[in-house]
Amino acid sequence: MAKGYWIGRVDVHNDEGFKPYSAANPAILKKFGARYVVRGGKFTGVEGESRARNVVIEFPDYETALACYRSPEYQENIKVRQPHSIVDLIIIEGFDGPQP
Repeated sequence: MAKGYWIGRVDVHNDEGFKPYSAANPAILKKFGARYVVRGGKFTGVEGESRARNVVIEFPDYETALACYRSPEYQENIKVRQPHSIVDLIIIEGFDGPQP
């Protein structure tokens, strides 16, 4: 079964205000069996527009990734994040087919 992923690109304009959102996420994500694949780190934007931070979070499957996003806990945490950042987030199903 293919994994599910959140792929986020983030610009934070108030680090102190953003900290409570970041601090609450691990407990929420753990409940859904998620793990960070990318959380910040060095990057080079080679095409298109970039944001200052990037995150990729892996879930057991696509449905679980959606369930986490739609959960009451995460929906409340979004309200904490929104005044302090701009976020582009997609939820996508991983590829589970033959590799090159």
